[in-house]
Amino acid sequence: MKGNSYGRFLGFTAFGESHGPAIGLVIEDVKPGIEFPLAEIQKTLNERKPGTGKFSTSRQEKDDIQILSGVLDGVTTGMPICLIVYNQDAKPADYEHLKNIFRPGHADYSLFQKFKIYDYRGGGRASGRETISRVAAAGMVDKILKDIEIKIYPLQIGKIEATKFSEFANELNWPDETNYDELVQYLEKIKSSGNSVGGIVEVQINNLPASLGDPVFEKLDANLAKAILSIGGVKGIEFGDGFQLTKLTGAESNDQIDETGFLSNHAGGILGGISTGQILKFRFVVKPTSSINIEQQTITHDGKNITIKVGGRHDVCLIPRLIPVAKAMIKLVLADAVSYQKLVKSQKQDLLDYREALDKIDEDILIALKRRMEISQLIGKFKQENNLSIENKERENELLISLKEKARELDISENLTEILWQSIIEKSKEMQCKTVASTVPKNKSMS
Repeated sequence: MKGNSYGRFLGFTAFGESHGPAIGLVIEDVKPGIEFPLAEIQKTLNERKPGTGKFSTSRQEKDDIQILSGVLDGVTTGMPICLIVYNQDAKPADYEHLKNIFRPGHADYSLFQKFKIYDYRGGGRASGRETISRVAAAGMVDKILKDIEIKIYPLQIGKIEATKFSEFANELNWPDETNYDELVQYLEKIKSSGNSVGGIVEVQINNLPASLGDPVFEKLDANLAKAILSIGGVKGIEFGDGFQLTKLTGAESNDQIDETGFLSNHAGGILGGISTGQILKFRFVVKPTSSINIEQQTITHDGKNITIKVGGRHDVCLIPRLIPVAKAMIKLVLADAVSYQKLVKSQKQDLLDYREALDKIDEDILIALKRRMEISQLIGKFKQENNLSIENKERENELLISLKEKARELDISENLTEILWQSIIEKSKEMQCKTVASTVPKNKSMS
């Protein structure tokens, strides 16, 4: 399922479940001869691991990452890199009583509607434990990002808001020292009641160059939004002044410019989906942890009403452990944007850079071909069900003419285009014929 793969330039595929044997990832397209940043990856994983504070889950996991392939003597070999973290404190039996019950606020119900099966052991892939793979992958891109600085901190947790900002060490990453004790007392009450809270997190990215991001479907803010919203528990995002822009006029909200640069930053450092070189700012909303020790109403798989207490080991608030995950996703998005812009500007390209770009394009071509073959099978089934001929020479000729015209526009050989097209169309017909043959009853022949 492609939903478990991420990235254009640094691509990786994640695997594993919360209460399965392990969580891991496979990273491909990594250049050989690069020093592998194992220590840096482990350090970041330690920031998100469970059991690190009194408001975190009591699950005890070391989250020690192991390299299974692709690295030799601390250096990448150019082969796929497989990283794995074994689950040591998994307790699937704790979820046995929930096997046939949909937990409120969780993905149980929606996963069941989609697949007719789901991993009830802590949510499986829907668990926050899958974020180990994201954090590990992001450890590979620091050299790409160079001086780009990502600051991330909560503006609000539950009913408590930060009003003064200073840097001081605390387990909640809270920026306001003046009301930190109040926040701790508030969370202690929430925890003792068996409940949970959410909050608002702000991100500030400094030293970001102008030009990152692309128009329309690859906008930098769109890709950041998708990355952040892909994190479990995140339910909203806004850039710059966000929803407050509704209170301003155009004259007030436009970021005017003079010879010194921009005079304001209401847009949050992105215009037209492309970074402006200003500080990039956005905020996102994190919902309260879904698993709480309070009786709630739900239904069983067969639709019967029931009340449950989820119980188990859960975070009072997701934000402290979610911050390293959000930072990881931001790093991955920015690394993709920086890598692509490097190709656009043809900056410091070497043979490995070009090969890396070609490898990703070839992968995209294969994915497109795979999708085309799948659609060809569906067409074959449709034609069989509606007694339609597999071949349609008129449409094939029209399409070939259109493709040759496009090839001329793109300065691509028309002969090469025709050879490729004929090969693809013949394979498609073959797939359609196989589909039809597989659906025809044995006592009937194809007409």
